[in-house]
Order: sequence, then C-alpha cells, then structure tokens
Amino acid sequence: MEASMRPIRVLVAKPGLDGHDRGAKVVAAALRDAGMEVIYTGLHQTPEMIANAAVQEDVDVVGLSILSGAHMTLFPRVKELLRAQGRDDILLTGGGIIPKEDMDALSAQGVGELFGPGTPTSALVEYIRQWFDARSRQEA
Repeated sequence: MEASMRPIRVLVAKPGLDGHDRGAKVVAAALRDAGMEVIYTGLHQTPEMIANAAVQEDVDVVGLSILSGAHMTLFPRVKELLRAQGRDDILLTGGGIIPKEDMDALSAQGVGELFGPGTPTSALVEYIRQWFDARSRQEA
C-alpha cells in the first residue's frame, strides 16, 4: 500500500515519573478522530520501552507528553534509541511544559516541533499530516 494511502501510525507516550496523562489522552483521541492509528503506551514509560514499542509497532511518529521538567534528557534519549535501532526516520515530537529556549535546543538536536499547554489539537494534527505528506513525497 502506498504510504499516502495508509493511516499515519502514532505512538503517544508518557515517559518518566509524571503521573498526569489527561493531555496525552486528549491528544491520542484527537489524532484518532483525525484518522490516525494511535498506540498509547500509558504512564511511567522508560525511553527504552518507548523506542522498542515504536519499532515493534512500526510507527511513523512518536509523541512524548512531558510535564515533569525532564524533557532535555528524555527527548534526546528516545531520539538516540530510535537512531540506534535504525529508525531515525520516525518523527519525534511532543509537548508539555517546555520553555522556548529548550524547544529550540531540542529542535537543533533533531526533535520535531514541540507544543505547549493550550495548543489546539488541530495544530498537532496539521503538523503531523504535513510532515507525513512531505516524507511520502520524498519516498516517491
């Protein structure tokens, strides 16, 4: 099946000890409503668990929800683990309480766009669709 004709597969994960997942569940539901296949891994995931699940599920996108302040450790670690498994093609994106300067630093490390509190879910849907369409055109 052509990449552009299949649903976009997204893994939504809550790394670390952060126990608040309402936002992740709202995002997962919005992506599902937009026609994407969504795997939600639940709370308290390690970067290793997230990367392994992403590879096993053959996802296009990993979205991390981080409210704990550990974003400068967790995003790079998941990116590193995906790269080590030969899956640098997976978009790593996400959101949470992340200062703008940290968003810029993570972007410089290859992390996709990051979204803060109050971002409309339509912005995430549009970003993922545009990324996926651009990648599909490159592969064609």
